[in-house]
Amino acid sequence: MKQPASRIALLSLWGLMASSANAADWKPAAGPLMTRWAKDVRPDNVLPEYPRPQLVRERWQNLNGLWQLDFGKEGDAPPVGRDLVNQILVPFPVESALSGVMKRADRLWYRKTFRVPIAWGGSRVLIHFGAVDWESQVWVNGKDLGTHRGGYDAFTYDLTDALKAEGDQELIVRVFDPTDGGTQPRGKQVVKPGGIFYTPTTGIWQTVWLEPVAATRVSQLKLSTDIDNGQVNVVSMWEGEREGLTITTTALDGDRKVAQQSTPLGTTRQTVLKLAEGVKLWTPESPFLYGLKVEIKSGDQVVDSVVSYFGMRKIEVAKDEKGVNRIKLNGKYVFQVGPLDQGFWPDGLYTAPTDEALKYDVEVTKQLGFNMTRKHVKVEPDRWYYWCDRLGLLVWQDMVAGDQGIGPNDADLKRSPASAAQYEVELKAMIDGLRNHPSIIMWVVFNEGWGQFDTARITNWTKKYDPDRLVDCASGWTDRAGVGDVHDLHSYPHPAAPAAEPRRAGVLGEFGGLSLGVDGHTWESKIWGYQAALGKDDLTRKYERLLRESWELNEAKGLNAVVYTQLTDVETEANGLLTYDRAIIKADLDRVKAVNRGDFSRVPEIRVVVPTSLESPQTWRYKTGGLERDWYGRGLDDSSWKEGSGVFGTAGTPGAVVRTRWDTPDIWARRSFTLESDKTADLLLVSIHDEDAEYYINGVLAASVKGHVGGYEEIPISDEARATLKRGKNEIAFHCHQTVGGQAIDVGLVELVDPNR
Repeated sequence: MKQPASRIALLSLWGLMASSANAADWKPAAGPLMTRWAKDVRPDNVLPEYPRPQLVRERWQNLNGLWQLDFGKEGDAPPVGRDLVNQILVPFPVESALSGVMKRADRLWYRKTFRVPIAWGGSRVLIHFGAVDWESQVWVNGKDLGTHRGGYDAFTYDLTDALKAEGDQELIVRVFDPTDGGTQPRGKQVVKPGGIFYTPTTGIWQTVWLEPVAATRVSQLKLSTDIDNGQVNVVSMWEGEREGLTITTTALDGDRKVAQQSTPLGTTRQTVLKLAEGVKLWTPESPFLYGLKVEIKSGDQVVDSVVSYFGMRKIEVAKDEKGVNRIKLNGKYVFQVGPLDQGFWPDGLYTAPTDEALKYDVEVTKQLGFNMTRKHVKVEPDRWYYWCDRLGLLVWQDMVAGDQGIGPNDADLKRSPASAAQYEVELKAMIDGLRNHPSIIMWVVFNEGWGQFDTARITNWTKKYDPDRLVDCASGWTDRAGVGDVHDLHSYPHPAAPAAEPRRAGVLGEFGGLSLGVDGHTWESKIWGYQAALGKDDLTRKYERLLRESWELNEAKGLNAVVYTQLTDVETEANGLLTYDRAIIKADLDRVKAVNRGDFSRVPEIRVVVPTSLESPQTWRYKTGGLERDWYGRGLDDSSWKEGSGVFGTAGTPGAVVRTRWDTPDIWARRSFTLESDKTADLLLVSIHDEDAEYYINGVLAASVKGHVGGYEEIPISDEARATLKRGKNEIAFHCHQTVGGQAIDVGLVELVDPNR
């Protein structure tokens, strides 16, 4: 019988009652950075949305909220009947600010009391955990329900036989998480964060909830769509008795039935629904979702009913009219452009503060003109994929890395049998948990060789287990077996394309990494990125250049997709298009959106004013030691300096055509140039530098840059230096300092020309 909305709301509040007395005492810890959604987090309203949108029942009870907490040690007995000394806001990880704890621990005890609604009498009661990192053991009223290992997949226990007849029920959860001290899949979690690795997540980090179910019930759905024949294949898993029962499967377009089939329960698990004429396809531009209802009946009485949805879409690699391998969606090629999405939050770490925050990441990705995203070595809660399905965003889903030693071939990684087995268990669990989402079009089995082993076997198994999606054997520079559907390259900062192959499609799994910190919106004062930008306009202009190069590779080299690093800043990494707190879009949204979609009509053209030595050698006066003061001053007599042609540096430095060897720590150089016009407002420096460089125009500092770049980049000129530029003779000078690795320096001037003028 359908419950009224008021009763459903009342039932969902039961799990919050035990913690309400302490709710007034709760507050988030003082984290380094918070999002705007943090203010909406309250103990009585923590992620209240239904957590499993692809298998929905009306009645449920949310157990999110304040729980008791204690820090444990190996061998501790469960604290049955005993209050714990601390409290934590579930489901935020213990290291996060929103947990209210923000402490690191590898062993935890959780405890909570709850009540089962009287209206659930006669039902079996299940407890669901969205995810607990990494090993958990669960007791209810002192009865051990089981142990689960896996930090990213949902799991369920039937706690009916452990329940007392009435009153408070006691729930205890033990957690063990070795983070990078173990070999389990863990992604980018480390005990000592830094660089590309971040603060760990320990314990419960997704919604915990109760559900009343019938003794005979649907436990899982496995959906596969066939757009060529206009049908959906529904495999219904069920538990319980089957005698005298039927199962009815109905596909819906809104409230309209478009297909239905009933069979005796147990005769077959698979139902093939042939949809009515005019099948609506799922695409990023038109993400249409059909409804699905599965009912188990005894005569006319409904024993169990679940609601789901599906999207009709097909993904494949096929040749275009030129014989180039292309990734096609529903038979049509679309160049995929998306960001690398790490899925971290400054206040919740692995856990978004609210569902609106989770949705925002998908919305802003679409607003920026992306049609795809790569979920990087993390698995999200089901609702994130729901929003990708609903809003229309293609997803490359990484398997979470673990045991992350790296060797030049598979045999060099001595992965233990237990480690390998756990990886495969969690890979299968990830696919089982997510395979019904139409937005997911590719599984990425390994990332850059992190823990890579048995590449061919695991890739081929993944493709066989889920033939409805593409498989990427390794995103990055460890294509060890030549298997899978794509050859995936990484290239920073500029894009590149893999060589053409007879069977696989070429993709670029990472590039970019333009870095820009925004005061007041960084995790720490010290930040880094792959290449620095000097402001919003500089970041936007450099992004436009990278995307122009990407679209050119799409045409010239058959590149199918590019993944830009990255959507948001993460801790000390400042190479996001958004700040870590999602407060600021750092680049010009409209310009980014345009070039992501291949529209370069607004992008200024670049005209060379003072040539670099990239195409032909330019002569400079230079010194590598014994420098006098005011070396950059106008009119300095540099006749005693050496004369040489750019580029200055050492052979093999990426992006540089070295013509004069420079292998000392420092170099200083000068030259004069002539301007034909007094119009200097649109002039920029263009330079390659490895490493730190400073540039002077007419004796005034024009720019100062840090680190190294892999090619020539435009650099804004300071207002003070720009004011010295004039028609006729001018002077330019540079200093470059080198510490390690290759080295190179060269500079010229370019003008931005508005294409609409």
